[in-house]
Amino acid sequence: MNQVRQSPENYQFEIQFFESIYQKNPADSSVVELLAHLYTKMGRISDGLRMDRKMIRLRPENPVAHYNLACSLALKNRKSEAVKALRNAIAREYSDWDWLLQDPDLESLHDYSLFQNLLEEYKVERSSKPPL
Repeated sequence: MNQVRQSPENYQFEIQFFESIYQKNPADSSVVELLAHLYTKMGRISDGLRMDRKMIRLRPENPVAHYNLACSLALKNRKSEAVKALRNAIAREYSDWDWLLQDPDLESLHDYSLFQNLLEEYKVERSSKPPL
């Protein structure tokens, strides 16, 4: 399937649209999640990080929210905080290890010792779990 690339103008339109919804209902987690994604796509990493933190407050048990926070932190080069957020995601049953290993947002962590330790720990934990 071919994916149509959006222009920055389209993203800006979407951001303005969802910001207007957010102003009316700042507790709408779906809008917060969309804004975090759009901000990050536009390179507005600090704004995306702010929305990711808000998402954690709104949905603290959501593993993807913690994963997305880790991505924003990694993009800000806040490596130890990013690994901590990944640990929180995993504790809440985030398990898409294939994506985690190839996600470009986490690339800055690949050679980071705490990230490597996390991967090693997962292998130990995974091998000790009973097969499904």
